[in-house]
Amino acid sequence: MDFRNSTSLDSEQLRRLVLRFTAPFRHDKLTVRVRYSRGADFSGTCYYRDARIFVNLGRHNRYPYAMGTHLAKARSNATHWWRETHLITVADAYQLALFVYLHELFHYLVKAAGRNPRRKEAMCDRFAAGALIDAFGCPVRDAMGRPVARESWDFQDLRRFVAAAPRHEALAGESLREIPVTIHGIHMPAAAATTSTDRPKRPQ
Repeated sequence: MDFRNSTSLDSEQLRRLVLRFTAPFRHDKLTVRVRYSRGADFSGTCYYRDARIFVNLGRHNRYPYAMGTHLAKARSNATHWWRETHLITVADAYQLALFVYLHELFHYLVKAAGRNPRRKEAMCDRFAAGALIDAFGCPVRDAMGRPVARESWDFQDLRRFVAAAPRHEALAGESLREIPVTIHGIHMPAAAATTSTDRPKRPQ
C-alpha cells in the first residue's frame, strides 16, 4: 500500500490501523492519502480505476465525536422513502479516519468484486461501523440519544457480498472506470431523520 498522512496524527499508528482492517483483501495497489479537509468535519473519496482513497479530516473536530450515518434500514410508503439517522460515536481522530477509510474501501471492494457500485452508501457505513464496534466498542444511538440494537441495522453479510474481491492474488484483466464516490458529514438538526446521502459540515 502506498500510504501517506499529512495530518498531525501519528503516521505509523494510522498506517497499522488501515492495514489491519484491510486484511485479508489485496492492498498492494492501493494508494491512501489522509489529509485535512478544507472545512468539512470529514469526507472521503474513492477512485476505482487508480485504486486511490482519500480521507479528509476537519482540523476543528472535537472528540468524542458523534457522526450521523446511514446505518438504519430505509423505509418507504406510497409517495416517498426515508431513513432515520443513527449516530456512532468515535473516541478520537484515528477512529474517525478509520471509519472514512473503511467506507471508501468497501466502495472499492464492491467494484473489485464485480458488483454494481451505485447506491451502496448504507452498506459502506455498515461495513465501517461494524469494524469499529467490534474493535473499539463504539456506541450507536438514534437521534434522540437512545441505544440502537445492532440487529436492527447489521443484517447483511457484507464480507460475503464482496467475497470475489482479490485477496493477495493479482488482478487479471483489470478494467475499472474512474468513478469518484464521495462522502461528506451529515448535518444534524434538532429533528432526527434524513433522506439524503449528502453530508455537509456539522454545525458547532
